[in-house]
Amino acid sequence: MIKFWNNDDELFAAAKEELFTAVVGDAMDKMLLLHQFLPPKIQPLQERMFLIGRAMPVLEADTFEELSYGSQNKLMSKPFGLMLEALDDLKKNEIYICSGASPNYALVGELMMTRAKILGAAGAVANGYSRDTFGMLDLNFPIFSYGNYAQDQGPRGKVIDFRVPIEMEGVRINPGDIIVGDVDGVCVVPKEYEEEVFLRAFDKARREKTVLKAIQNGMSAVDAWNKYQIM
Repeated sequence: MIKFWNNDDELFAAAKEELFTAVVGDAMDKMLLLHQFLPPKIQPLQERMFLIGRAMPVLEADTFEELSYGSQNKLMSKPFGLMLEALDDLKKNEIYICSGASPNYALVGELMMTRAKILGAAGAVANGYSRDTFGMLDLNFPIFSYGNYAQDQGPRGKVIDFRVPIEMEGVRINPGDIIVGDVDGVCVVPKEYEEEVFLRAFDKARREKTVLKAIQNGMSAVDAWNKYQIM
């Protein structure tokens, strides 16, 4: 299969039309990229949400009061740390993806995601909870998290850096990696492998349609596998 996209806009538009997380993950399995899915508890706020864009990783840390004066770290006396700066730095097609905090408070909310959407960001992934659920659903903006929990980040955590590598249960996310998410989970496509991954994913998605039609027309699972090597 030959590359048919010229930029991110074309790739992401085609992916929204043809791909789903399972075929992207299958493509990476064939390339022995076997640990690219984020924890399964990270789910979309709404079942039909589809997410694709480039990672803008955000590093969180727990704190134990909103403002700590006299600290050796000046961020301790700054509300939310660098969260506001991280939001304002989002670019078109980027995903605000954050990790590092305990799962004791919400990491994203309606005001944050309103700003992200205005900047042309593609969505958000939180290794933790989200809040302001009805407002976030009204945004029609892809948000993936553990679910809904209103307890605020303010006195409990801060953003301590952004555009740096982060991890979620051993899965590394580097700035510029492509994130793909739907109701079946969220996976990370490393930037250095993205062209081959997506070529394989588009090819498999298209061939799966042929297999599906054959099975619908009565072909057995064994015969379908023997003929197409897809299941």
